[in-house]
Amino acid sequence: MSTEISIIVCTYNRDRYIYRTLERIATNAFPPERFEIVLVDNNSTDNTAAECRRFQSAYPAVRYRYFLETRQGLSYARNRGMQEAQGTTFVFLDDDSFVEKDYLQHLAEYLQRYPDAAAFGGKITPLFESGHTPPWLGKWTYIWVSAIDKGQKTCLFKGKSYPIGANMGIRRANVPEGGFNTALGRCKDNLMGGEEKELFNTLKRQGKKIYYFPDIEIQHIIPEKRTTRSYIRQLAEGAGKSERLRTLNHSHAAYLKAIVKEGAKWIATCLIALGYLFRGTPYKGLMLIYFRRFVTKGLLTH
Repeated sequence: MSTEISIIVCTYNRDRYIYRTLERIATNAFPPERFEIVLVDNNSTDNTAAECRRFQSAYPAVRYRYFLETRQGLSYARNRGMQEAQGTTFVFLDDDSFVEKDYLQHLAEYLQRYPDAAAFGGKITPLFESGHTPPWLGKWTYIWVSAIDKGQKTCLFKGKSYPIGANMGIRRANVPEGGFNTALGRCKDNLMGGEEKELFNTLKRQGKKIYYFPDIEIQHIIPEKRTTRSYIRQLAEGAGKSERLRTLNHSHAAYLKAIVKEGAKWIATCLIALGYLFRGTPYKGLMLIYFRRFVTKGLLTH
């Protein structure tokens, strides 16, 4: 039987979590011949390689392959994973995320039930390493911790919504030419993004459907440093810079349109902040304004 599902895990210096991430995939209640794990190490300098060897020794029955991608950047690593994968469907999981035991079974059922699904994403629940939920967390800031919950019903990602990289996938036949844009995406500690948005927007322009599958759920580790103001500033500037690069790659008109949209987002941000103020949670609104300030800075500066 040919491989149905290729789980692609790209990693960079996550020796603390990578073994558990792989173990949770390996112990899924799903026939081992129907999936494989493709691990792409993007030049880790810690004990990641040793942890990967430890996993391979502990689970010899699992179809698992390790690759070193020397070109630095998440987009390079993801493209390498797709190049090496043998499955008909590619799933991307972060190196600090933990799947549920029925993840693969649910995914296989969804893929059969929705043959028109070109790509998909699932629920991501944040698991705060500190044990405390940050006071600024709310509906509009959930995405800052790479979390998503669109409810318990299957639905389409419409408009400007799209899956989040910690738990997303695409059928091999629908991968756009060139895969992920290597000019975008995270690189070491650089928090630029945009490569996922560009890929999913390409699919949408082609009229292809992207589904939210609620039962393919993961828990995603959020280190304490990712809840600090300095990290949020880096995240915001990275988002602005990636949008600048992404739009300029198309045309100056697209970049000008992005600037106009940014102005509209400022109006929406201020209105939401006022709503938080009236509800007695002003800090949530202030953090939204803080974030928007640095998105704009990234968008407007080189």
